Amino acid sequence: MPGLKPTSGEAVIKILSKQYGFVVSGQSGSHVRLSKETPNGKVGTVVPLHNELKIGTLRSVLKLAKIDPEDFARYL
Repeated sequence: MPGLKPTSGEAVIKILSKQYGFVVSGQSGSHVRLSKETPNGKVGTVVPLHNELKIGTLRSVLKLAKIDPEDFARYL
C-alpha cells in the first residue's frame, strides 16, 4: 500500500470533508480551520492552502484530526 504523498491543501480539505465528516469552521489568511463533533467531543485541525503540502505537514494535520495516515492515504 502506498503511503502519504505531497498533496494540495484543497485536496486535503476535500477528503477530510467528504470522507471524514469535517466542516470548515473558519479561515485566517491561507489557513483553513476544520472541525467535527464526535462522541468524545470536538475534533479540529488546520490545513494550509498551499499548492503542495509536505509529508510532515500533512502528518501534523492528520494527527490533529486524529486520523491514521495509512487510512487517509487510501483516498489520495
